[in-house]
Amino acid sequence: MHAVILAGGKGVRLRPYTTTLPKPLVPIGDEYSILEILLHQLSRQGFTTVTLAIGHLGHLIRSYVGDGSRWGLRVDYASEEAPLGTIGPLLTMRDRLPDEFLVTNGDVLTDLDFAGLLDEHRATRPLLTVATYARKVDIDFGVLTTVDGRVVEFAEKPTLDYQVSMGVYGVSAAALAGYEPGFPLGFDELVLDLLAAGRHPREYRFDGYWLDIGRPADYDRANAEFPALRPQLLEGRVPASRPS
Repeated sequence: MHAVILAGGKGVRLRPYTTTLPKPLVPIGDEYSILEILLHQLSRQGFTTVTLAIGHLGHLIRSYVGDGSRWGLRVDYASEEAPLGTIGPLLTMRDRLPDEFLVTNGDVLTDLDFAGLLDEHRATRPLLTVATYARKVDIDFGVLTTVDGRVVEFAEKPTLDYQVSMGVYGVSAAALAGYEPGFPLGFDELVLDLLAAGRHPREYRFDGYWLDIGRPADYDRANAEFPALRPQLLEGRVPASRPS
């Protein structure tokens, strides 16, 4: 199984931590970086090859990860000369990707079954499978629905339920056909294009632990919770033997 880790972002929201380190290398706990935890999980779940899409301070990621043998993986790299969005980096490496593969952001701390997601993607054969997570948003106001200047619905301080993207996907290479390499392409654009074409992505719903480490508050939470979560994240389930 092959995974692509998107590790090229500048991590602007996480400054000053990302001033001298790329976000995937910021430490979690005393021993690990986010990226090291991800590589450990992928190897443990049966992935054998990984492509790291790097950009901002990418040379530090190369020096740290090397060829991936420390985790029992074969790691190669794709470098961004300019920001290409979430999906754009995949276009530059399209010729060396398998028919189906996993894509994950490099700043995700989760105990998601990555291999299970890719297995389901392969079995159901959509062009895109999106890992989703339930989020609730409390609205502190009365919410009006209006049509042509008339109030037709009202809810007092409602709680809205959403399924949000976790930044982890099963992708078929065919989903990337028709896009020009070297130009930015976002996950939002890909999803909207698939919907417009009637090729609806599938959902892989998850209710375990998930934290997107995008802001200093998220990073502080990750470090506070990691000691208790360490066994769950690093020694979680080992799936049965899987094909590579």
